[in-house]
Parts: sequence; structure tokens; C-alpha cells
Amino acid sequence: MAAKIAYADVEVGTELPAQSFPVTRATLVRYAGASGDFNPIHWNEKFAKEVGLPDVIAHGMFTMAEAARVVTDWLGDPGAVVEYGVRFTKPVVVPNDDEGAVVEVSGKVAAKLDDHQVRIDLTAMSAGQKVLGMSRAVVRLA
Repeated sequence: MAAKIAYADVEVGTELPAQSFPVTRATLVRYAGASGDFNPIHWNEKFAKEVGLPDVIAHGMFTMAEAARVVTDWLGDPGAVVEYGVRFTKPVVVPNDDEGAVVEVSGKVAAKLDDHQVRIDLTAMSAGQKVLGMSRAVVRLA
């Protein structure tokens, strides 16, 4: 399956549809089970605070994966992602309430490259703070 977006139809500055991803403590427990990362900072409020965190925090790889969904949903094919990387700048703090936290992700085409590839820069925010830095994907378009 190829990306549904054509290289010729994309310009630098093209914005991807922004998305918001809710994160609750239940989400983190499910992710821990799927990933095998049972570090107590992701589920035990007392432990998280004892090690200096404000509260339980989301797994960095979970946050990174949610941000990538903006790219893969736009592409229509996760296999079109050639390269993806981020820097973790701030934790996503997940309070123990019904609402939890929200990660808001936006993206735009930052550069057109060779071989039908483009670089997409992503911005991921939670509670008014940038939670991922240097969040970039290189994708191959049709």
C-alpha cells in the first residue's frame, strides 16, 4: 500500500490535520501491559512523587507513538514513514481523575526532499507545554 498523498500535491507549509489524544491512568496501564514497561513512575503516584515528579507521567514511547499517528493517519499508510525521531522535552503528567491529560499534536511539511520524500515537523503539547522537541518524520509520498 502506498501513501495516499501525492508528492506533487504537497508544498512546504502544508498542514496536517491536528489531533488530540486523551491519556488516562487506564491508558497507561494498558500501554504498560502491551510494552512491558512497568516502571512505577507510569502508574504509582506515591512513587512518582518520591522520585521528584509532579505526578504519574505517560511513557515517552507512548507519547512519541501518539504523535506519529498524526503522520500515519494523514499518509494512509504507516509503511510510508522512512524515518522518525523526537527528543523528550517535558513529561506528560497524568492526574488521577476522569479527564487525565491530553496530548495535542499538529504537523506541517517542513521540506520537500528527493525521491518523493518530505520532512514533517510535529509539535506535541500537553498542559500548555511542549512535550516533544525535534519531532520529525521523513515520509515517502506517491
